[in-house]
Amino acid sequence: MSTVNDVSAARPPAPPERLTRRLGLVLAVLLVSQFMLAVDFSILNVALPVIGKGLGFSLGNLQWIGTAFALAAAGCTLLFGRIADIVGRRRLFLAGLAVLGAASLVGGLAVNPEMLIAARVAQGLATAAVTPAGLSLLTSSFPEGPLREKALGLNGALMSAGFTTGAVLGGVLTELIGWRWSFFINVPVALAVLIVAPTVIAESRGDHRARLDVPGALTVTIGLLSLVYGLTRAGEHGFGDSWALIGLIVGAVLLVAFYVVEKGSPQPLVPVRILRRRTVVFGNLAGLLAFVTETSLVFLMTLYLQKVLGFSALAAGLSFGVLGLGTVAGGVAASRVIGRIGATPTLVAGGLVQAAATAALVGLGDSRSWMWLLLTATFVGGVGNMLVIVGFMVTATSGLPDTEQGMATGIATMSQQVGITMGTPIMSAVVTAHVGTSTDQHVILDGISTAVLVNAALVLAGAVLAALFLRTGKRASAEAGEGS
Repeated sequence: MSTVNDVSAARPPAPPERLTRRLGLVLAVLLVSQFMLAVDFSILNVALPVIGKGLGFSLGNLQWIGTAFALAAAGCTLLFGRIADIVGRRRLFLAGLAVLGAASLVGGLAVNPEMLIAARVAQGLATAAVTPAGLSLLTSSFPEGPLREKALGLNGALMSAGFTTGAVLGGVLTELIGWRWSFFINVPVALAVLIVAPTVIAESRGDHRARLDVPGALTVTIGLLSLVYGLTRAGEHGFGDSWALIGLIVGAVLLVAFYVVEKGSPQPLVPVRILRRRTVVFGNLAGLLAFVTETSLVFLMTLYLQKVLGFSALAAGLSFGVLGLGTVAGGVAASRVIGRIGATPTLVAGGLVQAAATAALVGLGDSRSWMWLLLTATFVGGVGNMLVIVGFMVTATSGLPDTEQGMATGIATMSQQVGITMGTPIMSAVVTAHVGTSTDQHVILDGISTAVLVNAALVLAGAVLAALFLRTGKRASAEAGEGS
């Protein structure tokens, strides 16, 4: 009898089944930070022409305001995810927020293009640190199951709502008080999180201090930088551009080299056994396609609203409020849907809903009477997209110990950042290939419709691959146990 009691005493306490006050505070702090990062990604889009005129950017260099941020954010995310496991997730989370606040202040005070670009690079690096650290704090703070699914659902909803809010807020701030406030707005938010976070979030890291896999870190970081650069260049000049091809080829070669390096590393950045897990591979592929398609759909509909229907930038931004409502609704519902049918069926169902809603947008015409279709389809598509994203996050981070959550969320965040970054260049290249230099609104509408079809096909491909290769039920649990 004493043996039974001893064994019972040795067991860890059961994870909470309800959201306690402390977990609620942890969730609030992490959600605010992730929302701020999402806003930061899109807040400058509407303000770019004004910034260029104010600081003297040439037309050709204006895109580097966005590209400098995207390169740093997408290229360094996986590296920082692993660093979070080693040095401590809360420590990296707080350091990244401090850098983000300082960089935002510098960006708002910029007096020349060089100063602004440096601030954007620093903001990108801070995002690459804070996003995976914040997500791993969330997944390690909330046990696997309904609580984690609910937390990831709210996180996904606010993140997607943040992209939409950024577009609207950027237009409002630029028109009312100036573009510099698109930077300054981060400072008080970052400061508030820095004050509150240390009091409610406990430190979290791996069980032992591992050494950083430098060769793996270099190959994957430079590989991702090259890939993102190549895709960005292709979006501007087409896939036939020599620098775009060089970037894509170098990126592909280095990512293959990363896999080879990891196979022979005693302490790999990402163990090969993780890269062989179906939940990691196909979960992240589905997530990557979800971010590629939804963020680029906003770009396509912005072209439609402004170039075909003649909306102002602010009016176009406000039109995406309905999409934001759809993503919030999808994020709130996702945990309940996953609880009923499972993560993989939710991911697949969400992809099918998003694909159908996106395909419906091919029917848009050249008059404002078609706004009902745009608003309805983007709302429904937003719900579907959020089901995919939450399903992907649950799938890609499940079955792994807390010591590897930084790495798992680093991979998931890398998929997110790369997807967000590469979506617009891909769809821009499709539209450009069809439209060329034409300014005729009917030609532009045809180009947008072609890109919308490509977009819907990518969503459908992600759903089909998830249905074919992601296991559910007992088989998934068995595979998770073997992978751990």
